[in-house]
Amino acid sequence: MTRHVLFVRLGAQLYRIERPWGDVPVGVGAPSDVACDAEGRVYVQLRQDPYAGKDGPAVVVLAPDGRRIDAWGGEAVADGHMLSVHPDGRVFVVDRDAQEIIIFDRTGKRLGGIGKRHAPGEPFNAPCDVAFGADGTIYVADGYAASCIHRFSAEGTPMGGWGTPGEGPGEFSTPHSVWVMEDGRVAVADRENNRVQVFAPDGTWLADWRNLHKPMSVHGAPGGGLYVTDQVPSLSLLGADGALLGRGRPVLNGAHGMWRAPDGCIYLSEQNPPRITRLVPVEGA
Repeated sequence: MTRHVLFVRLGAQLYRIERPWGDVPVGVGAPSDVACDAEGRVYVQLRQDPYAGKDGPAVVVLAPDGRRIDAWGGEAVADGHMLSVHPDGRVFVVDRDAQEIIIFDRTGKRLGGIGKRHAPGEPFNAPCDVAFGADGTIYVADGYAASCIHRFSAEGTPMGGWGTPGEGPGEFSTPHSVWVMEDGRVAVADRENNRVQVFAPDGTWLADWRNLHKPMSVHGAPGGGLYVTDQVPSLSLLGADGALLGRGRPVLNGAHGMWRAPDGCIYLSEQNPPRITRLVPVEGA
């Protein structure tokens, strides 16, 4: 039984903290990321060492009430790092050390992929995250052994990209997460440079948003803003202009991944300890 109920505020919204949340298996990988579909199903990415880890699913699917309703991907995914749910319901899993973005339907059937599997540099070199523009453009943050953002058409055709190693505008040191904002701008968590960089859809540099310590995940917020998790650990709410609107500490050691569900709940994936934390909006607070 929970002895205390904790809360966190982001801007005007108060949230109740729930953890650990959901029927996530124990001992078969740590929750590396989390995403939701339009119906509110929650997809939890489990990451483990492909050489030494126990057999288990790569993705666990939970109902909005936390019940486990499906689990899949253990045979297909070697090193799942992050995942995103496309607006059409497809699930894009970043198989980091296998150098591929694998595309599944919601039942775990492989539909295709982007990148040549087990071929570093063709084009990925340990990619981190994937996001989608309103026009269907696919953006991939290639962050561990590369320092760039790739662009692909909705069909997966390469459309170039941008970024080189460094600390200046348009340069990266571990672009760890990517999100396309409501107005089409592309936000990148430039982790080791302690900032979020903001770009036009074609890669033109627009802004740096700082006052962050090793940002891990970026995700769109209502009103055109952005949620950012970092290694303080904190969860920040930024306005569309990058202004800090609110900040809290809902997790113990930092959230590696994050997603806002259609009902306004925010899900955070923690690796240490391995669990999902859910933030539930408190009505009228």
